[in-house]
Amino acid sequence: MSAIDRPTGQPSQTYDSAFLKACRREPVPHTPVWFMRQAGRSLPEYRKVREGTAMLESCMRPDLVTEITLQPVRRHGVDAAIFFSDIVVPLKAIGVDLDIKPGVGPVVAQPIRRREDLAQLRDLTPEDVSYVTEAIGMLTGELGSTPLIGFAGAPFTLASYLVEGGPSKNHEHTKALMYGDPQLWADLLDRLAEITASFLKVQIEAGASAVQLFDSWVGALAPADYRRSVMPASAKVLQSVASYGVPRIHFGVGTGELLGLMGEAGADVVGVDYRVALDEAARRVGPGKALQGNLDPAVLFSTEDAVRGKADEVLAAAAGLEGHVFNLGHGVLPTTDPDALTRLVDYVHTRTQR
Repeated sequence: MSAIDRPTGQPSQTYDSAFLKACRREPVPHTPVWFMRQAGRSLPEYRKVREGTAMLESCMRPDLVTEITLQPVRRHGVDAAIFFSDIVVPLKAIGVDLDIKPGVGPVVAQPIRRREDLAQLRDLTPEDVSYVTEAIGMLTGELGSTPLIGFAGAPFTLASYLVEGGPSKNHEHTKALMYGDPQLWADLLDRLAEITASFLKVQIEAGASAVQLFDSWVGALAPADYRRSVMPASAKVLQSVASYGVPRIHFGVGTGELLGLMGEAGADVVGVDYRVALDEAARRVGPGKALQGNLDPAVLFSTEDAVRGKADEVLAAAAGLEGHVFNLGHGVLPTTDPDALTRLVDYVHTRTQR
């Protein structure tokens, strides 16, 4: 299946969007913009609609998912929407005992430390996440020619939550398992790759125009460890959706030393955090890939002149790229002024008009 042909056999409304053209490294009318975590905590309308509803519950209600996903498109005029969900949703859907605790993050009741703990991870079926299919159907009807990005957590980041039992600064249990029982580690990541691939397929088949694989914590690894112990599972996920023909974006935090390997894993677009300039990132990644990024999200707290100046630096570093999607080098911070994001979208569009 190509990106042009959906299951209906009709051309996709989103195919000629600036976002998808940039992902395919084709000429664009302007540099497309979207923001990681654009649908969420920085928006007062998000906080209002989420009032009294737990995070995981809100991810499982198609009406809420639809409204929250659309909010930044309405407000900011971004070139793509990203599906409102959380990386642990597929784990919750298969019965893993976990919750997202406010101010903490995902917390797992029974961490995976031994082989018998793998029994928690059964296959994911479309029926497990029927609310995702329903929400994407609603969204694509509302979005029209604006692409919807589906997403999932990469196997390493999901494994780190499952092994640690929650967020971790040092990933000591994760690394202890990876180094101490490499076969169990490989089996864990392979199982998570299957679950993640199934979750992405559900989103694409429901109508997502692109997908992003988030490996939020993989910057904790050295390149040799990534290549040996993580890259095979990430590559399996990305390869599993290759036949759909939708762009595959791969992003991690603190991954400057891993950029080339993350591209090798099978991404069409490599997301770059704010620590590496895009021209240097292009050198590390090599030809044949678009890049996404990479304004430091903290810049948005400065003056409008400073934001524009730093945006100009990003655009200048991206000037020679085959394809560039403007984004932040990490997610929107919760206390960001939403108007600063709206102004930034307008500035990038105006500045790059071709």
